[in-house]
Amino acid sequence: MKTSYVFLADGFEEIEALSVVDVMRRAGMDVKTVSITKDLKVKGANGIEVVADAIISDIDTTDAEWLITPGGMPGATNLAACGELCDALQKQWMKQGNIAAICAAPAVVLAPLGVVRGQDATCYPSFKDDLIKGGANYADMRVVVSGNLITSNGPSSALLFAFAIVAKSMGEDVASSVASGMLV
Repeated sequence: MKTSYVFLADGFEEIEALSVVDVMRRAGMDVKTVSITKDLKVKGANGIEVVADAIISDIDTTDAEWLITPGGMPGATNLAACGELCDALQKQWMKQGNIAAICAAPAVVLAPLGVVRGQDATCYPSFKDDLIKGGANYADMRVVVSGNLITSNGPSSALLFAFAIVAKSMGEDVASSVASGMLV
């Protein structure tokens, strides 16, 4: 199984990152958290400090299954300012690889890179105009699957977002089994 990566920047939305990692690992997927700084410790938007599995300069995303960007502010802005991450996202998209983003990240991180252009997508409501400017077909939904792109609108949708990622990679039965085991 290929490795998936969830990228963490100072100010990331904790529930959007960690619930995704939790669900993917419950499903048996290989997923690593990645700090975009030179430090494994990353502080979330709500002050929760997380120790990432790796630092971005130490990973190779060439054969990644998923590149995943959580929202949160200023987390999404910090992700968008990371050249290494933006390069990896563009390469992943150009080869029709899987990308997932939640909350502010679809608009703040993906839209400037052209990833959402022509895609059905959603994001945190206050970033809707930025998503549309990036060429997306905005959908007022909690989770939107558009080919190899999965987007979600915010913290309350984090589990649904994670289940959509699992369903895309491992099938609806696995996603349903994980959800059932979590009493969702």
